[in-house]
Amino acid sequence: MRAALLGLGTALRGGYAPHRRPIVDLSYSRHFMDFQGSSIAATMKKLQVTELSPNFRRAVTLLPEVPVPIPGDGELLVRNRYVGINASDVNHSSGRYDPSMKLPFDNGFEGIGEVVALGLSASANYSVGQAVSYLGSASFAEYTVVPAKNAVPVPSMKPHFLPLLISATTAYISLKKFGDLSEHKKVLVTAAAGGTGQFAVQLAKKAKCHVIGTCSSDEKAAFLKSIGCDRTINYKAENLGQVLKREYPEGIDVVYESIGGDMFDLAVRNLATNGCLIIIGFLSGYQTTSGLPSIKGDALPALLLKKSASIRGFFLFNHFSEFKAAMMALLNMYASGELLCEVDLGDQSPEGRFLGLESVFRAVDYMYTGKNIGKIVVELPPPVNSKL
Repeated sequence: MRAALLGLGTALRGGYAPHRRPIVDLSYSRHFMDFQGSSIAATMKKLQVTELSPNFRRAVTLLPEVPVPIPGDGELLVRNRYVGINASDVNHSSGRYDPSMKLPFDNGFEGIGEVVALGLSASANYSVGQAVSYLGSASFAEYTVVPAKNAVPVPSMKPHFLPLLISATTAYISLKKFGDLSEHKKVLVTAAAGGTGQFAVQLAKKAKCHVIGTCSSDEKAAFLKSIGCDRTINYKAENLGQVLKREYPEGIDVVYESIGGDMFDLAVRNLATNGCLIIIGFLSGYQTTSGLPSIKGDALPALLLKKSASIRGFFLFNHFSEFKAAMMALLNMYASGELLCEVDLGDQSPEGRFLGLESVFRAVDYMYTGKNIGKIVVELPPPVNSKL
C-alpha cells in the first residue's frame, strides 16, 4: 500500500513540525490538507489521450473527475500552476514517440507547481510548499505525481521559469554539443520568435555570433531585435532565399532549424563550408498523417559532401543526463538578467488568456497558427481557498 507519506510538517527540511496538519492516508480517506490548510479535493481534472491522432482535439479527452494520485516513496505530488504547450504535443498524441504505448495514456511534457505532498525519502531534498518545475508525460492535469529526481526547484511560481524546461535546455545543450559557437560565426535561427528560437538567438549572441532570425510578422521581428538579433527576416515580406544569397554569399555556419520542408531545404543549400545544421524539430510535418517532414532528399548527400557540411538531429530526452546542469545554468542566467524568457499566455488569442485545462486545446490550436511570441503557457488557477 502506498502509505509512505509523511505528515506535511515532516516534509519541511530540518524535521517535524507538529503544529501542521498531517496527511490522511488516501487508501482510507479520499481527502487531505496541504501545508497551508487549503483543501485538496478527492478528484481532479486531467487530459488523456484516448485515440491516436495528430489532431489534438480528436485525440485527447478532458476527464472531469479522476482520483488525485498518491505520491509513493521518492515522489512528489505537485499541484500544477503553469503547464507548457509544445509543438510535439501532437506527436505524443499520435503515439509517434513510443508506438508500444497502450491507450489511454496521459499527456503534457512540462509543468511548474507547488509540492503539496511527498513520499518519505523525497523529504531529504524537497519540502511541502516548495515551487518546483519538472519534465514528464502527465502535466496536463491539476495534480501530477513527479519522481523527485526529475524535479528542479524554482524560486517562485512564475510562468517565466517554464520556458527554461524544454525550450531553453534544448537550445542550450544542442548548441553547446553541436554548434561550436564562436565570435563572428553566422547563425541562422528559424522560427526565431518561438518558444525555443528565442533562446537560440540569445545564446548565440552571448557567444558573440552574428544572428539571423526568421519570423512571420513585423511584431515578431521587433521582438527579435529587442533580444539582440542582428538581421531579422520576415519571410512573408521578404524572399528568404534571395536575402541569404545576397547578404550572406559565403553561407551560414550554424542553422538551428525547427520547421522542416522548404525551410530545411533552403537552410541546407545556404550552409557554409564546414557548416552545421541542427534539427530540433520539423513543425511543418507534425499535423500530417505520417508526421514526416517533406524533405527533398535526393540532392542532400551531394550538397553536404560538396561543403563538408553536417546535419545533426537533437532530441532532448536522449540527453536527459545533461538536463539538470543545463537547467541550473539557465536559471542562473535568468536570475542575473542575462536571459529573457518570453511567455505567451494567450492574451492576444481570439478567446483570450489560456486559463484552465479546458484551454489547452485552444493553446495547441494557437501554436499552429504561428502567431505566438515566446513560449505558450497555460495557467491553472489555484483553488479558491488556496493561499497561493
